[in-house]
Amino acid sequence: MQSCHFCGNKNLKNVETEYIYKHDGKFLFVENVPATQCTFCGEKYFEAKILKQIEKEFFSIYNGEKKVHKEIIVPTETFTEMAYA
Repeated sequence: MQSCHFCGNKNLKNVETEYIYKHDGKFLFVENVPATQCTFCGEKYFEAKILKQIEKEFFSIYNGEKKVHKEIIVPTETFTEMAYA
């Protein structure tokens, strides 16, 4: 990648970040995912092989073939149910 597709900045850096995979209302939160990030706007780019591996892990977990490292509980709200301050 030569430059950020979002803002055009040419300065990109390699980072590790979080990625959330969602399919049919189910989620997988993945930590320490390699990515390339724009140093100006923060847009992140992931290699296709990384995203395919995350997808494979998601289905492996939800098919019961693999046990997860850790589970978290995430509070969920609908915006229309939230009170305006």
